[in-house]
Amino acid sequence: MDAMVLEGIRFEPYVEGLKKKLHIKDGSGHAARFARLVQEAESIARPRALYGVAYVDSRGESRVVLDGIPFESRVLTVNLERAHRVFPFLGTCGSELHDWAAAQGDMLQRYYADEIAEAALRQVLGALKEHLDKRYRLGRTSTMSPGSLPDWPIQAQRPLFALFGQAEALLGVRLTESLLMVPTKSVSGLRFPTEQSFASCQLCPRERCPSRQAPHDGTLYEAKYALGGEADTQAE
Repeated sequence: MDAMVLEGIRFEPYVEGLKKKLHIKDGSGHAARFARLVQEAESIARPRALYGVAYVDSRGESRVVLDGIPFESRVLTVNLERAHRVFPFLGTCGSELHDWAAAQGDMLQRYYADEIAEAALRQVLGALKEHLDKRYRLGRTSTMSPGSLPDWPIQAQRPLFALFGQAEALLGVRLTESLLMVPTKSVSGLRFPTEQSFASCQLCPRERCPSRQAPHDGTLYEAKYALGGEADTQAE
């Protein structure tokens, strides 16, 4: 798979939203400290993304092969049932913000810096989605990321990074032995066309999750993904 880098994205954080999230009041000492950190981050940030186009070679009950690399997941296989191509991606705040945040000696400043780096990651993911939608005219799409579900655990990072080949050289993102990414404010996954919107949160029963994007649907797995469910019925 040929991988392409999306860069040149100017970091423009939504400062008021961050201040609200961090409970920073205007005029306080914390506000002045936060403003200085934002200015520093804006001057050094280079959020960027890596993506490619992979094609579905074959499918099994719980396996899908993309550009010769197998991915083991019943949910992913069903979600890609009608897809012929998918868009693997990596998005990161960049090593510049990662190193800057790690260098903050004060715990509060480190917390603020981490949130600023998280904002850079969200911005680059939004820019990547807009770029893919415009370039490929994708229409409705959904994403899945390794580790978001027991059905597609963090071990799926290995085949995903294998698709990119030289992710560290191209983007500066590497996998640790425990399969976490560095910079830590990075996201990997697959974006794919879909007739019905899907979010991994729909299959996750975890309560009070700050990253939840959709309510848990307790009937969805049995209805759509379980062997002998809707997906198998449609395939017959």
